[in-house]
Amino acid sequence: MRVITGSARGRRLTSLEGNDVRPTTDTVKEAVFSIIQFSVEGRRFLDAFAGSGQMGIEALSRGAAEACFVDNSRRSLAVVRENLKLCSLEENARVVQSDTLSFLSSCREKFDIVFLDPPYKTGLLEKALAACANVVSEGGMIICEHPSDETLPEEAGDFSLKKQYRYGKIRISIYSGREVDGI
Repeated sequence: MRVITGSARGRRLTSLEGNDVRPTTDTVKEAVFSIIQFSVEGRRFLDAFAGSGQMGIEALSRGAAEACFVDNSRRSLAVVRENLKLCSLEENARVVQSDTLSFLSSCREKFDIVFLDPPYKTGLLEKALAACANVVSEGGMIICEHPSDETLPEEAGDFSLKKQYRYGKIRISIYSGREVDGI
């Protein structure tokens, strides 16, 4: 697992070991950032269910103004902090230990891009998708990583499913409130 491009390009990131962890593959991460490449710089990025923090770190490396990393695991957040330090990206990062659904329901700030990748087949994705529609800025987007055989709703609040991309057993679904350039 590495940072693909930007200020931290090529840095190898660490991740927890074991069956409870399922990091986004480099192929899928590269595809996601290829899709949103012109929408990242200067934006606020929420890496919900952060795990190792690699998606938010990639966003910061590519010029995101800020990234917020939310996870309920202390061990995961220790890895996020370690990876941020390794990449010298701590200054524009905020690390929050919280259940993601609780964070989303109590959050009063807005993000331009929200990345959702909860544990698969738990029902968390649908709940988080519905809850995060309230924390995304107008013109922002929600990106969901999920199994390709899982069907997501056409709408989440004021956001509509705009595009889906399939990478083997993984599907990326992108929601936006209005047309976003390049999607």
